Amino acid sequence: MKSMKTLTFVSISIIALVSPALCFAQTVAPLTRAEVKADLIRLEKAGHNPGSDAYPVNIQVAEAKVAAEQAKQTLNDAAGGITLSGTSASGARAAAPRDSASSCSGPASFCDIYYGE
Repeated sequence: MKSMKTLTFVSISIIALVSPALCFAQTVAPLTRAEVKADLIRLEKAGHNPGSDAYPVNIQVAEAKVAAEQAKQTLNDAAGGITLSGTSASGARAAAPRDSASSCSGPASFCDIYYGE
């Protein structure tokens, strides 16, 4: 009798612990047909050839290219839509306005901030 009570208690405890994990709804929706087609088109544009004999290498290279492009797009979106080309104009000198009717009445070294450079 005691072993029957223990077995019942253990089985009810296991069911009580496992049942909440089984009740969760599926959080990741399956891909739609349009999404799969779009992924295939992206892979083909990146160089994947479905009829190629170099299957694993071919698709891995194409997936790496697609992932790099998506990372670049994500970075671009995170930067507020500014295209980050890797060049910068920081440190470049701004062109000083040089008009003939300057209001400066001193010597050239005072009127032209880049005089002598």
